[in-house]
Amino acid sequence: MDDDPKLRTRLAMQLGEGVAVASFPSIEAMEEKFASGTPLVVVFGPSYADPAGLKAVQGLTRYRPEVGSLMVVEELTTAMLQQALRAGVRDVIALPADQDFLLEAIDRVADTISVVPMAPAGTPATELPSDMGSVITVFSTKGGAGKSVIASNLAIVLARKADGPVVLVDADLQFGDVAVMLKMTPQHTIVDAVSNIHRLDAQLLQSLLMRHDQSGLLVLAAPVEPAFADQVGAADMVKIVKLLQTFCKYVVIDTPAHFNDVVLALLEESDDILLISGMDIPNIKNVKLGLQTLRLLNIPVSKLKLVLNRANSKVKLDVGEVERTLQIKADCLVPSDIIVPQSVNKGVPAVLDAPRSGVSKRMEQLAELFMAGSQSKRGSR
Repeated sequence: MDDDPKLRTRLAMQLGEGVAVASFPSIEAMEEKFASGTPLVVVFGPSYADPAGLKAVQGLTRYRPEVGSLMVVEELTTAMLQQALRAGVRDVIALPADQDFLLEAIDRVADTISVVPMAPAGTPATELPSDMGSVITVFSTKGGAGKSVIASNLAIVLARKADGPVVLVDADLQFGDVAVMLKMTPQHTIVDAVSNIHRLDAQLLQSLLMRHDQSGLLVLAAPVEPAFADQVGAADMVKIVKLLQTFCKYVVIDTPAHFNDVVLALLEESDDILLISGMDIPNIKNVKLGLQTLRLLNIPVSKLKLVLNRANSKVKLDVGEVERTLQIKADCLVPSDIIVPQSVNKGVPAVLDAPRSGVSKRMEQLAELFMAGSQSKRGSR
């Protein structure tokens, strides 16, 4: 949609036969052809990238949630992106864009339409569905314990098996690695969600998620610069997670290896907490301190699941000694395997790169704990 007929023709030809295309000079002309209730992806041209155009787009997206909007602009700037997102545009790309890139962007916007439930007329905006998704937070008190590896592999197994969307949130706001581990390049991050926190709804939040094509996993990436972490508060993260719960079956959260306001708020909101520990003395010492802190915070023990990573390492400590020291039984033992660093360097998680490996089988078993019911009995492994 654009007032420039040459641009409309060029874009329509560029899209080819990959999608059904109709071009219009204005929103009014489009609405004469497509009545309310018809799912559409509307590609707005540069003539809508000014305040008057964005206001018109906002008017359309507010009363027609079945319309997903994509904007193409001559120059993509941060200010332009923010203004477009505020107007309800779900993605913005710069021209010229090749056919594949354009079709991928349209697919992403179309995906957001299909997963957004239509609210019945008169439903209050603050009303949340009764079947909220489960929140699983992956935490460790020691860096290098394998937290992000386990979070990403677990999330992918859940995404492939669950009967609803699964999202992985990288809440390591300074040094998050989830996007790198999945070989993804974030166009939007948690910071974009927080910058729109006062008007953030499920539709806008979905437009900020990346989709991992190999698994269907949705990803909310950490900020691309450590300095941006200060812009994200605990209340912001809780609001984001609660919105994700409205349309995702599982919300898996990777966290930094220390307590802060954001981590504490997320732990309190979680249905389950995976506590990751290695098999060395410093790791175990820190995990024991972490357990003490969680008890002081009145986090229910029933939420906790202990995962011992590299559990078969020959370090003169056996699993029984670790369990006695921590006074908690392990729910999952993940073996040490060269496939893990290899898969990290390839950007392909072990459950996809080596599905028959011991690590992958343990990830499958770990996911079963949640698939069978997140409050499974402790002690099984």
